[in-house]
Amino acid sequence: MIQIDRRAAILDVLHQRKYDTMRNLAHEFGVSRQTIQKDITALSLDHPEIDVRSGRHQGGVFIKDGFRSDRRYLNPGEVELLERLRDRESGKDRQTLDGILRRFAI
Repeated sequence: MIQIDRRAAILDVLHQRKYDTMRNLAHEFGVSRQTIQKDITALSLDHPEIDVRSGRHQGGVFIKDGFRSDRRYLNPGEVELLERLRDRESGKDRQTLDGILRRFAI
């Protein structure tokens, strides 16, 4: 799994579960804890709802209390397809595809 796909999947997992550990995420995605830490750091720049807490028993990656996201994101393959379709269009159809990409791409 490439980095951008993994980060999108991590974001989906966190929004669904509301909490997980770096260790579990690393195991689930088949990467090192350091890789997950880098992914979480990068994601948290654009997603302020991500809260990282340290501690052996109560640490982990959380979605902040009260945050609710029904937002879904496009994976890179979906973005690529929509960009190809957009390049073939003009006028209002092109503007519509641009709006979809802006709203749903990571």
